[in-house]
Amino acid sequence: MRAAEVADVLEEIGRLLEFQGGNPFKARAYRNAAQTLRTIEEPLVDVVAEGRLRELPGIGPAIAQKIEQLAETGSIPLHQKLLAETPIGVLELIAVPGVGPVRARAAYDALGIASLDELEAAATSGRLTEVRGFGERTVATVLAGLARTREYSGRFLGYEARGVAELLLARLETNPAVVRAAVAGGLRRRMETVHDIDLVAAANDPTAVIDAFVSQPAVAEVTARGDTKVTVRMAAGLPADLRIVPPRAFPFALQYLTGSQAHNTRLRGIAKRKGLKLNEYGLSPIATDGDDSLDCPDEAAVYGALGLPCIPPELREDRGEIEAAQAGRLPELIEIEDLRGVVHCHTVWSDGRGTIAEMARAAGERGYEYLVVCDHSRSAAYAGGLTAADLARQRAEIRKVNAGDPGCTVLAGCEVDILADGSLDYPDEVLARLDCVVASLHSRLGLPREEQTARVLKALENPYLDMLGHPTGRVLLRREGADLDIERVLDAAAARGVLVEVNADPHRLDLDWRWHRAGVERGVRFSIDPDAHGPETIDLLEGGVAVARKGGLTAGDVVNAGSLAEFEAALRRNRD
Repeated sequence: MRAAEVADVLEEIGRLLEFQGGNPFKARAYRNAAQTLRTIEEPLVDVVAEGRLRELPGIGPAIAQKIEQLAETGSIPLHQKLLAETPIGVLELIAVPGVGPVRARAAYDALGIASLDELEAAATSGRLTEVRGFGERTVATVLAGLARTREYSGRFLGYEARGVAELLLARLETNPAVVRAAVAGGLRRRMETVHDIDLVAAANDPTAVIDAFVSQPAVAEVTARGDTKVTVRMAAGLPADLRIVPPRAFPFALQYLTGSQAHNTRLRGIAKRKGLKLNEYGLSPIATDGDDSLDCPDEAAVYGALGLPCIPPELREDRGEIEAAQAGRLPELIEIEDLRGVVHCHTVWSDGRGTIAEMARAAGERGYEYLVVCDHSRSAAYAGGLTAADLARQRAEIRKVNAGDPGCTVLAGCEVDILADGSLDYPDEVLARLDCVVASLHSRLGLPREEQTARVLKALENPYLDMLGHPTGRVLLRREGADLDIERVLDAAAARGVLVEVNADPHRLDLDWRWHRAGVERGVRFSIDPDAHGPETIDLLEGGVAVARKGGLTAGDVVNAGSLAEFEAALRRNRD
């Protein structure tokens, strides 16, 4: 089993334990272990085989034993026991924003609610307000959460789907019948969530390729099969489509299956005006039957035949990229190699899993010049938030680390909560002693648009605020972000010289890429940050760069693509 699949089981155990009223620390241990597994890059089977599970942060002997058991037998007795003792449908209830395990238990005990339909009926009838923990405001949140849960049904995080897709692609590429293969669709365009995996392969023997593809252990079900296309459902429930084309048609099929539909429609219009027809099989004169397709060895040649430079897959959304290409104004998108600093990292001082020295060493080993520690502020008690005295002691430790050989320079920052009234979680005299202040929304995300916007605008007025962290606070497929007037927030950030974060946590990817160019047009600069909670999660930066590319950002738009001196000069406190 893949690490992500095992993580899903561990997380489910944690939720079920909470629902049953078990030890909260034990439930949290399973969730923490799940979070760790989602960050490992190497195959879980190798980690298990080499006996290295217990070396991973947050995985003790008991949980390691269960992971080994799951990897070997496909199940964990504790998980099966909890499922058998829990009413069917409860897991769906727990996942609804505003519910969670504790409220799900209360609703079940009081009203016997064990399905989404029953929850909705109780919420709309007013009966749910009779249950402890469900006030009118919470019920409104639950109703909105139900709508989103149904909207999200059948969607998967791009980060998790990408891991499955890369495994499938690797196996395709080792098949001797396959000439070329690639991931296409929304994953290739780096969408934050996807419905399925799209793969395209060039081969002269489609049957042999399909036979090998469907025989993989990770394939749970073949849902459709034809001569050149097959659709399967993976063990984790994720659908995957494989299209097989003749080798000569591969560049056309890759372009077409990458999409988006709107982008492809525009390209077909350009082709038509040139007397050509474009589809997944080729690019040929309209007057012919399609057998005399132009010879295009790659996608760049396909775009070139239409009079365009090759448009990066991330930009293919019909959001101005074609006009930019026609005018020779396509941006030179940022690359992961452009980043020189790691900003917004948590350590064991709050809810991180690495010491300051360990985080610095990990950043240095990856070639980064500087690391900004940003543990939680005092109001975030749930995450071990630091008091002002804690911050002073942490700064002393940072000085000690820097005096040694940490591998990179460590800066003393903090992720400071934006309080309900828009003030920051520490007084100015505390903020003034920090190298970098990142302010984030972590509570009261359901405030009305005007009130929420005013709250953030007030925070932006603080002279010691350097960066707005994950601006909306969204959690993909689980929680909508705060309802903000983003244009007003970007205007204010630009006017006050406040940086805006592109949070690379695959569950956030916030600020949404659809707003990146609007920020650049206003003069806003961004910071691509991993929101790292352990040394290994520094590598989440790759996904942050991908979403920044999708937003059209260049290295010049991103402050941590600059040197330490350039980064420090870009901070608001050093620009006023």
